[in-house]
Amino acid sequence: MGTVHARSLEPLPMDGPDFGALGEEAEVVEVEPDTKQEILENKDVVVQHVHFDGLGRTKDDIIMYEIADVFKAKNLIDVMRKSHEAREKLLRLGIFRQVDVLIDTCHGDDALPNGLDVTFEVTELRRLTGSYNTMVGNNEGSMVLGLKFPNLLGRAEKVTFQFSYGTKETSYGLSFFKPRPGNFERNFSVNVYKVTGQFPWSSLRETDRGVSFEVNVPLWKTNHTVKWEGVWRELGCLARTASFSVREESGHSLKSSLSHAMVIDSRNSSILPKRGALLKINQVVSTSFWGGMLVPIGDKPSSIADRFYLGGPTSVRGFSMYSIGPQSEGDYLGGEAYWAAGVHLYTPLPFRPGRGGFGDLFRTHFFLNAGNLCNLNYGDGPRAHLQRLAECIRWSYGAGVVLRLGNIARLELNYCFPMGVQPGDRVCDGVQFGAGIRFL
Repeated sequence: MGTVHARSLEPLPMDGPDFGALGEEAEVVEVEPDTKQEILENKDVVVQHVHFDGLGRTKDDIIMYEIADVFKAKNLIDVMRKSHEAREKLLRLGIFRQVDVLIDTCHGDDALPNGLDVTFEVTELRRLTGSYNTMVGNNEGSMVLGLKFPNLLGRAEKVTFQFSYGTKETSYGLSFFKPRPGNFERNFSVNVYKVTGQFPWSSLRETDRGVSFEVNVPLWKTNHTVKWEGVWRELGCLARTASFSVREESGHSLKSSLSHAMVIDSRNSSILPKRGALLKINQVVSTSFWGGMLVPIGDKPSSIADRFYLGGPTSVRGFSMYSIGPQSEGDYLGGEAYWAAGVHLYTPLPFRPGRGGFGDLFRTHFFLNAGNLCNLNYGDGPRAHLQRLAECIRWSYGAGVVLRLGNIARLELNYCFPMGVQPGDRVCDGVQFGAGIRFL
């Protein structure tokens, strides 16, 4: 049997971002005539050797974890499938620019009649890479410059420096990332950063200088993130017309927080999901406890920089950006408890214009959003808190068009009907445009 190019797999459902869709020109098996030619597809085979060509600074142990399942393959189709799965794992490490897979019969004195050799031809990333990007966040844009040192110590470690200049936020930071060998989802990172942001809905300017330590651990179908963060925070007024409630919170403060997040995400796409669900639970223990509710410790009230904000084209549509809840002289102060929910229906455009091409990036969008945000009297107890969150619910419904921007972000143009509007809320009745990464 001749060489099998495993990167050509028309019979297998291996379509994905790393492989691309396989078309009519895909080559399944390239067979070179041989006197011992056999059909091995339905016969038992043994993977005797796995070779790597192109390794430089990468350590052997980190790649052995990723290709271990290749040795467990029992037939040719299984070898091809597990080899491609190993290729995907290797690319996920972020240390190779290119990975190709070749499968051939085994040669040599120890070769078995049904033995196979698998060769991974890899090209490592350079020691230093740079990047320049423009990004669209939640209704804001930014320019991002970055320097990256991939595979710093040979086991997929990464050091990154990033500078971002945006319409509302400017930041720079240095981070170190290290995954656990054999389990890339288990990783930890250290970050040192400075962030300066403007929040016009509150007439507030905030500068944070901090350090954080983060650990990510997958457990069954959930992903858990534990993070400690220490921040030197400086709050100031963005305008001379800032309310007294904002002015009295200006100045310097220190914040130390420990947070935990659990995520269950079964969506087939984070941008335009067709099926699945997303559940995210956050808790913070710091000068406050956090889980949709902010509980200050001691007599000191919560800070305006720690409170929740709600409203806008990426959360409760039909309301202006973060313009739900308590406010003072037109400055929104945020709330100590909130909830928000949404139901969405996405369908192809009527009559399917541009089907099979650019038109597939668009969807018709129908939505129903609801939520509430308020401050609490902490002496009242949980039942009173839930009652306040159930009063004066803001909700909205409408329809529009969504444009998917790759697998990163999306644009929305909706016609909104805000309901349950309370005094002080700022609404966007009619057409509303939204751009962002995370949407309710």
